[in-house]
Amino acid sequence: MRISFYGAAQGVTGSNYLIETGSIKFLVDCGLFQGKEEERRLNWQQFPYDPKEIDFMLLTHSHIDHIGRVPLLVKKGFQNPIYSTAPTRDFAEIFLADTAGLMENEAKEFKMPPLFAEEDVPKAIELFKPVKYHEKFSPAAGIEVEYFDAGHIFGSAFIRVTAEGKTIVFSGDLGNPPVPILQDTEFIEEADCVLIESTYGNRNHDAAEERKSKLQTAITETASRGGTLLMPSFAMERTQEILYELNQLFDDQKIGKIPVYLDSPLAIKATAVYGRYPEFYDTEAKKMFDAGDNFFKFPELKATESREASMSIDHDSAPKIIIAGSGMSNGGRIVFHEKRYLPIESTTLLIVGYQVEGTLGRKLIEGASEVSIMGTQIPVHAHIESIDAYSAHADQNKLLNWLSKIKNLSNIIVVHGEETAKKDFAVLIKEQKGIDPQIPKLNESIEI
Repeated sequence: MRISFYGAAQGVTGSNYLIETGSIKFLVDCGLFQGKEEERRLNWQQFPYDPKEIDFMLLTHSHIDHIGRVPLLVKKGFQNPIYSTAPTRDFAEIFLADTAGLMENEAKEFKMPPLFAEEDVPKAIELFKPVKYHEKFSPAAGIEVEYFDAGHIFGSAFIRVTAEGKTIVFSGDLGNPPVPILQDTEFIEEADCVLIESTYGNRNHDAAEERKSKLQTAITETASRGGTLLMPSFAMERTQEILYELNQLFDDQKIGKIPVYLDSPLAIKATAVYGRYPEFYDTEAKKMFDAGDNFFKFPELKATESREASMSIDHDSAPKIIIAGSGMSNGGRIVFHEKRYLPIESTTLLIVGYQVEGTLGRKLIEGASEVSIMGTQIPVHAHIESIDAYSAHADQNKLLNWLSKIKNLSNIIVVHGEETAKKDFAVLIKEQKGIDPQIPKLNESIEI
């Protein structure tokens, strides 16, 4: 069996693995490269395999760096089943349509043809075949697949594949429990080989119990200055977690009646998907949902879907919270708010997720005193803060703990991380498991 690494190697994004076993070829994920210009340009390279020859695809979850090139793959001739959980399929329909528009702008920037158009998305969605956790299935003769709850985002999975008498686990992205709404990340007991992500392979998050108190502090301190709290947030998971905890803070009267603007059409659509699948909620969220406490519709929340409603937020001069995409400040409505509010000292920019190198969010969290937004140099006088515990990714300790449960491992492959994170994590894996992990390069193949 051979695994070829056509993304999420020598970088964090672009997850795309080709597995060849006997006469069967299949993919795990097919995501967009994000971050620096040289990485984003990789999206326009030809696939290093013939899409028509791929027998099926397995998707771990619906983040764009894992699904963003699926419509392009279909456009190039792939016409076979795409397996995922039902929420992943629903989110993919929303996020891929949005990505088509964003990539059109990027294509103009690079003077390249668009990767795909919005009308290509339904053709891809038609190929999706939803699967349930723990229900084994055989997508091709001699191959058995089982999905497990990764606890990363709603509907996310790590995947166990058995073929040629070997068991390989694709971690996708592992979660950061405990988090609101989601079930905890599951464990697996045995495998021959594991591909494990390493996004936070060299560091640990704040304690989970500090998350809500830090959010509360950021809100109260910003409000006391008469300022605006900006929160660049990913449309799915991070936004819903924050809404869930804001609802609790308001219910417990821990913060004043400050308006919360959810200024993201994508996040508004994504939040609606959560309502379709309450069976995916954790025990606490399910209990609240069944009791009629809709944590996505509290009185202080104002959803601003239209452009006009978004622009009207600036007319509110009182303290307020603005949650808007994108989560790395590399597009979306948040950049308009950052252009307006970053020069104001009373503003707080609260970063609650991983920021890929080269993005505006990364520059801000690293302390830039001036940034370029939409061609204008903007001085940064706002307070820049972050809460790592909101990360949807497992940190170093949780990654190691997840690995520690797996017996009989003979091969560990570290992927999906910056070089320093992967190398540091590999050292710890060797100390813990006695296995010298492999760190593949982009376009490298490994025999299992």
